[in-house]
Amino acid sequence: MQTPSSLQSNWLRSYYFTRAAFSMVWISAAILFAGQSRAVAFLLVVYPLWDALANLIDAKVNGGLQANPSQTLNVAVSTVTALAVIIAVSNSTYAVLAVFGAWAILSGLLQLYTGVRRWRTDGAQWVMILSGAQSALAGGFMISQSFGIDAPTILDIVPYAGFGAFYFLLSSIWLVVAARRKAHA
Repeated sequence: MQTPSSLQSNWLRSYYFTRAAFSMVWISAAILFAGQSRAVAFLLVVYPLWDALANLIDAKVNGGLQANPSQTLNVAVSTVTALAVIIAVSNSTYAVLAVFGAWAILSGLLQLYTGVRRWRTDGAQWVMILSGAQSALAGGFMISQSFGIDAPTILDIVPYAGFGAFYFLLSSIWLVVAARRKAHA
């Protein structure tokens, strides 16, 4: 029989692995379709929508939206970002990068907060805390790039998604290792 702690660990492993897998598929599609404007627009909108959906599901699994205010806010921020991306795509690639930068800052800070809150109960959240901080810094970099001379492309967002995939995969692996250590102890 599994304890609530092991059930939570199993959930987080699956959740983090799914997030990593989605990011890797998104990166592949972004590279493959980089020159196709409709596909790029679709991918740019899907990325924050996926984040909203993932946070919504995770919050519901972990006590509901009211019990997880940082994820609830992240659902709203990511949904608004998807709408802002729709508007920005019709404006310019500079605007899209600025929107992604602002989103990276906000969602990163919310992820950092979620990681800190979870650390108290679930442990092994140092990777998510690091990821949230890195996301916020990357957002500032994207905003600064949005004022550059060279027109941004979806490929300017790929490294951000790549680091996200890495951090989610590392978190999943870390939880697997922690569970095995605990089982053998």
